[in-house]
Amino acid sequence: MKKLTLLTLLFVTLVFFSGCSAILEKYYTPVDPNDTSEVLFTVPSGASTASIGSDLEEQGLIQNANAFKVKAKEMEVDGQMKAGDYKISKSMDLETIINKLVNGDIFVETVTFTIPEGYEVRQIIDKLEEEGLIDRDAFIDVLENGEFDYPFLEGVDRSYRLEGYLFPDTYTFKVGVTEYQIVDRMLSRFNEVFKDEYYTRAEELGMTVDQVVTLASIIEREAKIDEEFPIVSSVFHNRIDIGMLLQSCATVQFILQERKDVLSYADIAIESPYNTYLNAGLTPSPIASPGELAIHSALYPADTNYLYFVTKETNDGSHYFNETLEGHNRDAQKGN
Repeated sequence: MKKLTLLTLLFVTLVFFSGCSAILEKYYTPVDPNDTSEVLFTVPSGASTASIGSDLEEQGLIQNANAFKVKAKEMEVDGQMKAGDYKISKSMDLETIINKLVNGDIFVETVTFTIPEGYEVRQIIDKLEEEGLIDRDAFIDVLENGEFDYPFLEGVDRSYRLEGYLFPDTYTFKVGVTEYQIVDRMLSRFNEVFKDEYYTRAEELGMTVDQVVTLASIIEREAKIDEEFPIVSSVFHNRIDIGMLLQSCATVQFILQERKDVLSYADIAIESPYNTYLNAGLTPSPIASPGELAIHSALYPADTNYLYFVTKETNDGSHYFNETLEGHNRDAQKGN
């Protein structure tokens, strides 16, 4: 009789624990599979699995704190959850939540900004300051004095504040990013774009990297349509080859710090090393941040004999290209 009682007790005990397991497993499922809205959940430093489970249950993100603790043990990750801020929704099951906390898949608040192609350093500074991302003086100090180890900066005069090398792109940073980190990321992006073959090609052309970037910046400011970038480049290469003035309006606009649509005779008579109406060759430094197309075009110009170009009357950014001044003047009169 005693033996039967023991067997009965053992059977009841097994059924009880089996039932508890089944009950807990019911709580492994999401609170609400259809609610995908995310809630910011913080795991404090040193928090135990039990306390994390209690906080999750209190915020309505899981159904049962005990089930959370049991599931963590089943997954053999008890005590391995990392501190930080996480985005969690009620549509997540326990395994998904636990994996997120163990992997440290934390939510990081970020900021994103875009630097358009053809922006000058002054415009980049203004934009970042307006968006509250930098201290202006600190940013300028980094441009002039920060230490960066990139091959393209060899021989570059830092007094020009890295004009041309802050690569135009869309960037995402963690909130609290420093001025140095912003500059370094932009230089790193330039380093990615300026491939090894570009250094070789620059040598073939008898140009330094800085000269290539300077020419690319002028092309960036003059060309408007993608297919014309190599052609505009060919005009400037051809002019340089014969010692002809570049006569780029963009270089005068750089002096003026104003993008005037029409330059006056007084504008193009301004005494400045950046005035390519008065000085042969390239400007002392780039005049803007060129994009990848402009850089490639500076290195690989189209094969033409063009020496002139003028904007078409269609106002779509396209140009007429000519080999002779006579043809250029004729095209310049179209639409007048």
